[in-house]
Amino acid sequence: MAGQTETLIAQILNEIDKGNLNPGDHIEERSLIDTYGVSRTPLREALLRLEAMGLIVRQPRKGAVLFKPTLEEFLSILEVHAKLEGQAAGLAARRISPEFIRRLNDVVTACDVHAAKKGDNDPDGYYQLNLRFHETIALASGNSFLVDMIKTNARKLLAYYRARYRYPGMIAQSAKEHRELAELILKHEAEMAETYMARHVQFDRVTVMDLLAALD
Repeated sequence: MAGQTETLIAQILNEIDKGNLNPGDHIEERSLIDTYGVSRTPLREALLRLEAMGLIVRQPRKGAVLFKPTLEEFLSILEVHAKLEGQAAGLAARRISPEFIRRLNDVVTACDVHAAKKGDNDPDGYYQLNLRFHETIALASGNSFLVDMIKTNARKLLAYYRARYRYPGMIAQSAKEHRELAELILKHEAEMAETYMARHVQFDRVTVMDLLAALD
Protein backbone atom coordinates (compact mmCIF):
# COMPACT_ATOMS: atom_id res chain seq x y z
CA MET A 1 0.00 0.00 0.00
CA ALA A 2 2.89 2.34 0.73
CA GLY A 3 4.12 1.85 -2.83
CA GLN A 4 0.69 2.72 -4.23
CA THR A 5 0.55 5.86 -2.12
CA GLU A 6 3.97 6.98 -3.37
CA THR A 7 2.96 6.29 -6.98
CA LEU A 8 -0.18 8.41 -6.61
CA ILE A 9 1.73 11.27 -4.99
CA ALA A 10 4.37 11.19 -7.73
CA GLN A 11 1.68 11.22 -10.43
CA ILE A 12 -0.17 14.20 -8.96
CA LEU A 13 3.08 16.12 -8.50
CA ASN A 14 4.04 15.33 -12.10
CA GLU A 15 0.69 16.66 -13.31
CA ILE A 16 1.31 19.89 -11.38
CA ASP A 17 4.82 20.22 -12.83
CA LYS A 18 3.58 19.68 -16.40
CA GLY A 19 0.76 22.17 -15.97
CA ASN A 20 -2.01 19.61 -16.37
CA LEU A 21 -3.24 20.50 -12.88
CA ASN A 22 -3.69 24.18 -12.10
CA PRO A 23 -4.82 26.15 -9.01
CA GLY A 24 -8.43 25.38 -8.16
CA ASP A 25 -8.60 22.23 -10.31
CA HIS A 26 -10.35 19.22 -8.83
CA ILE A 27 -8.37 16.05 -8.17
CA GLU A 28 -10.30 13.38 -10.08
CA GLU A 29 -10.25 10.60 -7.51
CA ARG A 30 -12.18 8.07 -9.59
CA SER A 31 -9.82 8.58 -12.53
CA LEU A 32 -6.77 7.95 -10.33
CA ILE A 33 -8.34 4.82 -8.85
CA ASP A 34 -9.20 3.45 -12.30
CA THR A 35 -5.86 4.39 -13.88
CA TYR A 36 -3.66 2.89 -11.18
CA GLY A 37 -5.94 0.11 -9.97
CA VAL A 38 -5.74 1.20 -6.34
CA SER A 39 -8.29 1.29 -3.56
CA ARG A 40 -9.47 4.38 -1.77
CA THR A 41 -7.15 3.75 1.18
CA PRO A 42 -3.83 4.59 -0.55
CA LEU A 43 -5.55 7.41 -2.41
CA ARG A 44 -6.82 8.85 0.86
CA GLU A 45 -3.30 8.60 2.33
CA ALA A 46 -1.81 10.31 -0.72
CA LEU A 47 -4.30 13.18 -0.50
CA LEU A 48 -3.67 13.59 3.23
CA ARG A 49 0.06 13.90 2.62
CA LEU A 50 -0.41 16.39 -0.21
CA GLU A 51 -2.75 18.37 2.03
CA ALA A 52 -0.09 18.41 4.77
CA MET A 53 2.33 19.83 2.18
CA GLY A 54 -0.16 22.59 1.43
CA LEU A 55 -0.58 21.53 -2.19
CA ILE A 56 -4.23 20.52 -2.05
CA VAL A 57 -7.26 21.59 -0.06
CA ARG A 58 -10.14 19.33 0.96
CA GLN A 59 -13.49 21.09 0.52
CA PRO A 60 -16.83 19.88 1.95
CA ARG A 61 -18.90 18.17 -0.77
CA LYS A 62 -16.35 19.20 -3.41
CA GLY A 63 -13.51 16.82 -2.66
CA ALA A 64 -9.86 17.69 -3.12
CA VAL A 65 -8.78 20.68 -5.20
CA LEU A 66 -5.37 22.07 -6.00
CA PHE A 67 -4.36 24.90 -3.68
CA LYS A 68 -5.26 28.33 -5.08
CA PRO A 69 -3.72 31.21 -3.13
CA THR A 70 -5.32 34.50 -2.24
CA LEU A 71 -3.29 37.64 -2.92
CA GLU A 72 -1.90 37.74 0.61
CA GLU A 73 -1.13 34.00 0.59
CA PHE A 74 0.65 34.37 -2.75
CA LEU A 75 2.81 37.21 -1.46
CA SER A 76 3.64 35.31 1.73
CA ILE A 77 4.63 32.15 -0.16
CA LEU A 78 6.65 34.21 -2.64
CA GLU A 79 8.55 35.91 0.18
CA VAL A 80 9.65 32.55 1.55
CA HIS A 81 10.29 31.09 -1.90
CA ALA A 82 12.59 33.96 -2.88
CA LYS A 83 14.67 33.40 0.27
CA LEU A 84 14.95 29.66 -0.41
CA GLU A 85 15.90 30.12 -4.07
CA GLY A 86 18.40 32.80 -3.11
CA GLN A 87 19.99 30.55 -0.51
CA ALA A 88 20.30 27.75 -3.06
CA ALA A 89 22.04 30.08 -5.53
CA GLY A 90 24.45 31.25 -2.84
CA LEU A 91 25.31 27.69 -1.86
CA ALA A 92 25.67 26.68 -5.50
CA ALA A 93 28.16 29.50 -6.04
CA ARG A 94 30.30 28.04 -3.24
CA ARG A 95 29.83 24.34 -3.97
CA ILE A 96 29.05 23.78 -7.64
CA SER A 97 30.76 20.69 -9.04
CA PRO A 98 32.13 20.17 -12.57
CA GLU A 99 29.06 18.10 -13.45
CA PHE A 100 26.68 20.85 -12.43
CA ILE A 101 28.81 23.48 -14.15
CA ARG A 102 28.22 21.56 -17.36
CA ARG A 103 24.51 21.17 -16.70
CA LEU A 104 24.12 24.84 -15.81
CA ASN A 105 25.91 25.95 -18.97
CA ASP A 106 23.76 23.60 -21.06
CA VAL A 107 20.43 24.87 -19.74
CA VAL A 108 21.46 28.53 -19.91
CA THR A 109 22.46 28.04 -23.54
CA ALA A 110 19.12 26.35 -24.23
CA CYS A 111 17.30 29.33 -22.70
CA ASP A 112 19.33 31.74 -24.85
CA VAL A 113 18.62 29.75 -28.03
CA HIS A 114 14.90 29.53 -27.24
CA ALA A 115 14.66 33.29 -26.66
CA ALA A 116 16.64 34.10 -29.82
CA LYS A 117 14.82 31.73 -32.16
CA LYS A 118 11.27 31.74 -30.81
CA GLY A 119 10.91 35.12 -29.13
CA ASP A 120 7.58 35.26 -27.30
CA ASN A 121 6.38 32.04 -28.95
CA ASP A 122 6.17 28.69 -27.14
CA PRO A 123 6.00 30.01 -23.56
CA ASP A 124 5.23 26.51 -22.27
CA GLY A 125 8.42 25.19 -23.87
CA TYR A 126 10.44 27.96 -22.27
CA TYR A 127 8.75 27.30 -18.94
CA GLN A 128 10.11 23.74 -18.97
CA LEU A 129 13.61 25.14 -19.54
CA ASN A 130 13.05 27.51 -16.64
CA LEU A 131 12.19 24.55 -14.40
CA ARG A 132 15.44 22.84 -15.47
CA PHE A 133 17.44 25.99 -14.76
CA HIS A 134 16.12 26.39 -11.22
CA GLU A 135 16.32 22.67 -10.47
CA THR A 136 19.96 22.59 -11.62
CA ILE A 137 20.89 25.41 -9.25
CA ALA A 138 18.97 23.86 -6.37
CA LEU A 139 20.70 20.52 -6.86
CA ALA A 140 24.07 22.24 -7.23
CA SER A 141 23.59 23.65 -3.72
CA GLY A 142 24.29 20.17 -2.36
CA ASN A 143 21.51 20.48 0.22
CA SER A 144 18.75 17.92 -0.38
CA PHE A 145 16.55 19.32 2.40
CA LEU A 146 16.65 22.75 0.77
CA VAL A 147 15.82 21.19 -2.61
CA ASP A 148 12.70 19.56 -1.15
CA MET A 149 11.57 22.82 0.45
CA ILE A 150 12.03 24.72 -2.81
CA LYS A 151 10.05 22.13 -4.78
CA THR A 152 7.15 22.15 -2.33
CA ASN A 153 6.91 25.94 -2.30
CA ALA A 154 7.43 26.27 -6.05
CA ARG A 155 4.57 23.91 -6.84
CA LYS A 156 2.15 26.32 -5.17
CA LEU A 157 3.21 29.02 -7.65
CA LEU A 158 4.18 27.12 -10.82
CA ALA A 159 1.04 27.97 -12.76
CA TYR A 160 1.63 31.67 -12.18
CA TYR A 161 5.26 31.54 -13.29
CA ARG A 162 4.08 29.71 -16.40
CA ALA A 163 1.46 32.38 -17.10
CA ARG A 164 4.07 35.12 -16.75
CA TYR A 165 5.92 33.87 -19.84
CA ARG A 166 2.89 34.74 -21.96
CA TYR A 167 3.62 38.43 -21.36
CA PRO A 168 5.54 40.09 -24.23
CA GLY A 169 9.28 40.29 -23.60
CA MET A 170 9.31 38.09 -20.52
CA ILE A 171 11.09 35.14 -22.15
CA ALA A 172 13.94 37.33 -23.38
CA GLN A 173 14.20 39.03 -19.98
CA SER A 174 14.24 35.71 -18.16
CA ALA A 175 16.92 34.23 -20.44
CA LYS A 176 19.08 37.33 -19.91
CA GLU A 177 18.73 37.05 -16.13
CA HIS A 178 19.50 33.32 -16.26
CA ARG A 179 22.76 34.08 -18.10
CA GLU A 180 23.76 36.80 -15.62
CA LEU A 181 22.90 34.64 -12.62
CA ALA A 182 24.86 31.69 -14.00
CA GLU A 183 27.89 33.93 -14.47
CA LEU A 184 27.75 34.97 -10.82
CA ILE A 185 27.54 31.34 -9.71
CA LEU A 186 30.40 30.26 -11.96
CA LYS A 187 32.53 33.11 -10.61
CA HIS A 188 31.70 31.90 -7.06
CA GLU A 189 30.13 35.26 -6.16
CA ALA A 190 27.94 33.74 -3.46
CA GLU A 191 26.41 36.87 -1.91
CA MET A 192 25.70 38.49 -5.26
CA ALA A 193 24.20 35.26 -6.63
CA GLU A 194 21.92 34.93 -3.60
CA THR A 195 20.70 38.53 -3.91
CA TYR A 196 20.23 38.27 -7.68
CA MET A 197 18.25 35.03 -7.47
CA ALA A 198 15.93 36.38 -4.78
CA ARG A 199 15.18 39.36 -7.00
CA HIS A 200 14.84 37.17 -10.10
CA VAL A 201 11.98 35.07 -8.69
CA GLN A 202 10.09 37.96 -7.09
CA PHE A 203 6.94 39.61 -8.46
CA ASP A 204 5.68 43.03 -7.49
CA ARG A 205 2.18 43.29 -6.01
CA VAL A 206 0.60 44.59 -9.23
CA THR A 207 2.04 41.71 -11.25
CA VAL A 208 0.76 39.22 -8.68
CA MET A 209 -2.72 40.71 -8.94
CA ASP A 210 -2.56 40.43 -12.75
CA LEU A 211 -1.44 36.81 -12.58
CA LEU A 212 -4.13 35.88 -10.07
CA ALA A 213 -6.74 37.48 -12.32
CA ALA A 214 -5.38 35.67 -15.39
CA LEU A 215 -5.89 32.29 -13.73
CA ASP A 216 -9.16 33.11 -11.95
